[in-house]
Amino acid sequence: MRRCTILAAAIALGVCAITGKYGYAANGVPQPAHIVVVMEENHAYSQIIGSTSAPYINSLAQQGALFTNSFAIEHPSQPNYLDIFSGGDQGVTSDNCPQSFTTANLGEQLLAKGFTFKGYSENLPSVGSLACTSGPYARKHVPWTNFNGSSNAVPRTDSDPFQGYYPGTVSPVNYNNLPSISFVIPNLNDDMHDGTIQAGDSWLKSKIDGYAQWAKTNNSLLIVTWDEDNDASGNHIATIFVGQHVKPGQYAEKITHYSVLRTMEDAFSLPYADNAMTAKSITDVWQ
Repeated sequence: MRRCTILAAAIALGVCAITGKYGYAANGVPQPAHIVVVMEENHAYSQIIGSTSAPYINSLAQQGALFTNSFAIEHPSQPNYLDIFSGGDQGVTSDNCPQSFTTANLGEQLLAKGFTFKGYSENLPSVGSLACTSGPYARKHVPWTNFNGSSNAVPRTDSDPFQGYYPGTVSPVNYNNLPSISFVIPNLNDDMHDGTIQAGDSWLKSKIDGYAQWAKTNNSLLIVTWDEDNDASGNHIATIFVGQHVKPGQYAEKITHYSVLRTMEDAFSLPYADNAMTAKSITDVWQ
């Protein structure tokens, strides 16, 4: 947790924040202790927001910032996961597996700056597994696994199964053990891909709400978003931020996966990966 003194010069540079508990980088994004990103699947904004099948997600939207003009980049799934993790689809236009890249990415950027990263994937067979599928697990939804070349690699030890590794699934629960940024990838039944909206909503409430409530008093942030829409709504998707420094409300500026990536990079003063360089960071939702 950062501490800073509010000085006139610092205020002029935009590098200090209220209450002395956290600091803004010069780009106007606070640095939380932890960010957890949960990726859901294949549903449009209009299918989720206001839906009686998603009462928990809609309660999250009430507790935090709901982006009413949020968009995925393309179709199908895999390129969008690469977009939010590496700022581009790396030339991938399908869900084909395996893939391998050596380009810049969020995980490697964090590690290079002394921060930490983890991916938690439900039903991943083992730590660092390179399997393309395993039951309801699908590597096409796990982008960091593909960055395993000689440069800009994400260590395989940073790719963990969800159950028994994500701090909310172990006893005693201790969310302070989370890395700086982590991605949570439900399996195909729980991410609304093969399962229902209601099943995905229930999974989020059961597995993620503990962190969501903890984040609101522990300098942390939850991001829930969708990889793409149902291919019938112009790729309009729901994106929700919940955390201690989030100002609840609805926000109408247009954002994309690149905007979300850039905001996370700005939070930790990281370099920008690919299209994040020209995206606009999200700065109006912070208390």
